[in-house]
Amino acid sequence: FNPPVGRGYDDGLISAIAVLEMLDRNPGKSMADLRRSLPQSWQSPTMSPHCADEIKYEVVDRTIAHFKSRIEKGEPFAGQKVRDIVTVNGIRIILEDGSWGLVRASSNKPELVVVVESPVSEKGMRDVFAEIDGYLSAQPEVGEYNQKI
Repeated sequence: FNPPVGRGYDDGLISAIAVLEMLDRNPGKSMADLRRSLPQSWQSPTMSPHCADEIKYEVVDRTIAHFKSRIEKGEPFAGQKVRDIVTVNGIRIILEDGSWGLVRASSNKPELVVVVESPVSEKGMRDVFAEIDGYLSAQPEVGEYNQKI
């Protein structure tokens, strides 16, 4: 909700205030109207493959190194050019069309966290997941996901 409002983090009350402010700025529009005006996007649920606490950060570091190496060589990711990578608290790979994939270690469970999204199509979202899952599934320390797309 930029800049920090309240104590500097988003919560239910801050969210409610933001919704009320949006309605105030758009007289004559309902919440349903505002929602319909949002761009469509395809996103996964949070998918969490098991990975022991003792090794999950090392697995994330290897994942970062693997994908950074591929990207530095100019290899495509999910059939696209990579626009940016962010390696704060894991790795977020952002593609030319705005699709992205995230891998990080869970802060409170023996799991990794994987999330993917595409503003273009469900296929784009699934392609990003296939790239990430292809690597993670080959890692012996990474177990079953709690759910998949």
